[in-house]
Amino acid sequence: MWALSCAISAYPTRHRRTSRALVSVRSSSRVSVSVHHHPFVPEVVEAVDSLYSEFRAVDNLVARNTARVLKAYQNARVVSHHFGGCTGYGHDEAGGREALDKAFAEIFGAESAIVRSQFFSGTHAITCALFAFLRPGDELLAVAGAPYDTLEEVIGIRDSHGLGSLKDFGVTYQEVPIIFQLATDGGLDWDALSFALKPQTKCALIQRSCGYSWRRSLSVHEIGRAIKMIKASLFNRTIQNPNCLVMVDNCYGEFVESMEPPMVGADLIAGSLIKNPGGTVAPCGGYVAGREKWVKAAAARLSAPGLGVDCGSTPGDIMRAFFQGLFLSPQMVGEAIKGGFLVAEVMASKGYKVQPLPRVPRHDTVQAVQLGSRERLLAFCEAVQRSCPVGSFIKPVAGSTPGYASEVWPSSIQLCIVLYGESSDVVFHIDAGLEVVFADGTFIDGSTSELSCDGPLREPFSVFCQGGTHWTQWGLVLGEVLKSI
Repeated sequence: MWALSCAISAYPTRHRRTSRALVSVRSSSRVSVSVHHHPFVPEVVEAVDSLYSEFRAVDNLVARNTARVLKAYQNARVVSHHFGGCTGYGHDEAGGREALDKAFAEIFGAESAIVRSQFFSGTHAITCALFAFLRPGDELLAVAGAPYDTLEEVIGIRDSHGLGSLKDFGVTYQEVPIIFQLATDGGLDWDALSFALKPQTKCALIQRSCGYSWRRSLSVHEIGRAIKMIKASLFNRTIQNPNCLVMVDNCYGEFVESMEPPMVGADLIAGSLIKNPGGTVAPCGGYVAGREKWVKAAAARLSAPGLGVDCGSTPGDIMRAFFQGLFLSPQMVGEAIKGGFLVAEVMASKGYKVQPLPRVPRHDTVQAVQLGSRERLLAFCEAVQRSCPVGSFIKPVAGSTPGYASEVWPSSIQLCIVLYGESSDVVFHIDAGLEVVFADGTFIDGSTSELSCDGPLREPFSVFCQGGTHWTQWGLVLGEVLKSI
């Protein structure tokens, strides 16, 4: 069935390459006005035209993930009274909390889930999951190098000043370090990983997205392979630890593929609702999903032992936004993926290094561009801010943000180099100041599911683009970017 629309076609038109066609519009004053037919600059038009197959594949992914979400909502028997919310202790909440948790768990292939407004960031949700797993004397292993900056004080990589890091509670830490973590293809170094696990290793932390590292993000298939390696004896030369629990930082990865980490054996995943699974609608919150025993343990860290998952008030407008945002998430993520394809295609055509490379499959909603200079990085972020619906007149400047280090990463990090059963400690001390610039004119503060970008002001001056409610906004942004850098 065909539908007429005045919007730009969802797919590029292969037959018509004209980008500056003029239309004569006759006004009531009988003055003929010429209007540009296409809002995109020629470089963007050409890139869109070349991405027909990639955009079509994204739409197929959206359809598969939407079907999964729809089925879960139907199985949870979601109805309008679930949007009512609650007050006080949150004991009388009309079943909305239970229905949302049930739907979320089914969508992500988990035994159980908690989706709560009381998680105020992805870092908070991940922290609750880590404290659910780890006890004094246990060891945490970061599988894909150093975790995202905001987890450094949680773990104790950076001094938390006695505020209760894992290190304060006697949990030790090691990581498969930067110089060994990635193979030549940008994936995990499987040999290094196979020797990293120790008998005392209780939890392996896998960060799905790249963070501020110049590496490709991990696919669910790679995560599943790592989990099998961690939990099973795959090599005669080393003994793996079947009791080691696996925690996946799932931020930026939700709905980018047709599978999620619990489907390949992850014990817990965690993330933020102002990223992918909030569908640009959820105003706050986060989630933990996975095996029921450990979801309950994470809930006890969020609330208190004995309170678990059956308390906590959520206003009705927020509860409705959680349900609606989760339903919209596959579509919003699809738009962000298309935007990432477009950014990579245009910027690579101008000679800039990009990660991921143009037209390769995506495993998160982050697209990195190596700009090579401080001036171009600032100009890129300023162009993005000018193209946002909120605060377009604001000039983004670099500054400090809570949870981010004041030193260049990795600063004062103790790395355990794992080499065929031998290890030695190496400490890097780099004390230059770290500045990060953010451009995020979003309706929800800090919402990276809406269009945004950020980057640390250090070599090689890479900007990390994410989100986008519709890919066409990235098309407009790139026009501003190309004029500015």
